[in-house]
Amino acid sequence: MRNATAITQLSDEHPLTLDEAYAVQRAGIALRVGRGDPVIGVKLGFTSEAKARQMGVSDVIIGQLTASTEVPDGGTVDLATMVHPRVEPEVAFRLGEELSPDSDDPLSAVAEVAPALEVIDSRYRDFRFSLEDVVADNTSAAGFVIGEWLPFADRSASVDDAEVSLSFDGQVREQGSTADILGDPRRAVAAAQRMAGRHGLALPAGSIILAGAATAAVALEPGVLVEATVAGLGSVSVRTAPASTPDGDDHG
Repeated sequence: MRNATAITQLSDEHPLTLDEAYAVQRAGIALRVGRGDPVIGVKLGFTSEAKARQMGVSDVIIGQLTASTEVPDGGTVDLATMVHPRVEPEVAFRLGEELSPDSDDPLSAVAEVAPALEVIDSRYRDFRFSLEDVVADNTSAAGFVIGEWLPFADRSASVDDAEVSLSFDGQVREQGSTADILGDPRRAVAAAQRMAGRHGLALPAGSIILAGAATAAVALEPGVLVEATVAGLGSVSVRTAPASTPDGDDHG
């Protein structure tokens, strides 16, 4: 999304199959790569059983992460560049070696784990979309922040049911557990392997995998410090830029 203007849902004008939606996603990512914005990982959606039921789906979806959408821990995001920005606390994995579609032990490719935040944003009007719409829109991927990477071998046993909190300016807005991510966030690695293989996506060494949301998404507000804490992994934060007045001056 380059001008933060909401558009009509694709499915309203041309019904899409899921395969066609993934083809649209790949075409959009190819445009980004062509502008010098390489793919550095993948993200999963609908890893929450409740959210999947709400959308009437029985499997996860996959999107792609490009380098320009990564925000440094403690960095700032500008909401003026987005339409419907929301944030979710997540768990991230980083591969130490290529994860091939035929690997029998996908977790053996994981080198590191970290707390993460994902900023999601839909280009569709009223934040309304079908399954195919959201897949075509690269699963609403808009930005992500990774906390300190920790050795996966040391933390693997503690990430399956860890407490998670999401706060704005120190006030807790959502609480949950990593168990809300597919029952165990480590299952996201195998899910990413399966979906990447199905849709022709590579998972080379160094790839990041965002496992999915551990709580409900919360609408972002200007001028706040957003922090996610995952027990056993630590915390990660991002600031939102202050709102601007019509003459361009920031409030406050």
